[in-house]
Amino acid sequence: MKAIAVQPGAGVPDVVERPVPEPAPGEALVRIHRVGVDGTDYEVIEGSHGGAPEGDDRLVLGHEAVGVVDDPNDTELEAGQYVVPTVRRPPPGTETNEYFERGEPDMAPEGAYVERGIVGAHGFMAEYITSPAEFLVPISADLAPWGFLVEPLSITEKALEHARTSRSAFAWQPDAALVLGTGSLGLLTAAMFSAADDFERVYCLGRKDRPHPVIDIIERLGATYIDSRETPVAEIPAAYEPMDLVYEATGYAKHAFESIDALAPNGVAALLGVPGDWTFEVDGGHLHRELVLHNKAVVGTVNSNRSHFEAAIDTLADLPDWVLEAIVTGIYGLEAADRAFPNATAHAATADDESAGTPDDDTTIKTAVEFTAI
Repeated sequence: MKAIAVQPGAGVPDVVERPVPEPAPGEALVRIHRVGVDGTDYEVIEGSHGGAPEGDDRLVLGHEAVGVVDDPNDTELEAGQYVVPTVRRPPPGTETNEYFERGEPDMAPEGAYVERGIVGAHGFMAEYITSPAEFLVPISADLAPWGFLVEPLSITEKALEHARTSRSAFAWQPDAALVLGTGSLGLLTAAMFSAADDFERVYCLGRKDRPHPVIDIIERLGATYIDSRETPVAEIPAAYEPMDLVYEATGYAKHAFESIDALAPNGVAALLGVPGDWTFEVDGGHLHRELVLHNKAVVGTVNSNRSHFEAAIDTLADLPDWVLEAIVTGIYGLEAADRAFPNATAHAATADDESAGTPDDDTTIKTAVEFTAI
């Protein structure tokens, strides 16, 4: 079978041949339909995050997938059933641990899990995969074409759950939400917030010049676009309003601290970005006072579990088709798989040719590789 793999740090993923996997007892064989590409994939490709399985110098990419059960293999799944695989698995050589037994692999510390397509385990960018049935979440046939969006939506479902839980000691009634970041995760989150009953007003912060399709999406959602070059995060309360929830999806380390000033009293900031090391000065006393005197909270969140995937499928069903069609800017077959990684191929080009131009494609939002048609 064909798969898309990379030597982490090599810069460009390749289509490779791999044997069709054989399902072990308790596993199903899944024929993959579509696999999404996101920022984590680029980090793996560049070698700044993740890594190949032990004993292998290449990693099959892909952690946002949807497929169809080809062989249930005596599991409770049915042949022809569409499924979305979750990402985390127990480390090699172990069948489970306390986090997986509780259904909370997303809360496991490093060393207590591997992540398929990211670190320590091959991913889903292949014609076939095997997986224990417990990690395969059923999805209806009508939603299956967009099923690769369930994993990123599940990340926000978890962030919302943890934000609400941090405020559960009192009657938290949020009205205003601010999304930091205009990538695919930021836009999907803005769409979720705009469609939910929780928030009356949604704002989205980015660095785009008008006219731009990203700004068009934000405004069509009924949200407000904020240009960070004109209004930094800490100045947003004065320019717009204090925020009950700040959702950070940029990986820009200063935003973690600036978000505290952007919050309304009793507000919460959910941090999802993963920055590199960066030393800079902050007014620690001021931030400490803001947190204490105004009952503010900051939570960090990563990954998601099965319950978040199930909630994400419900959310996906509620999103308008135009949102999905606008955010997904390209779905490519194996013969054009390189087009699903425009930034990776462009970065490789500039490494060989300084005149090749800017590596980042500013109009690409979300891409996917299609292995088989539905």
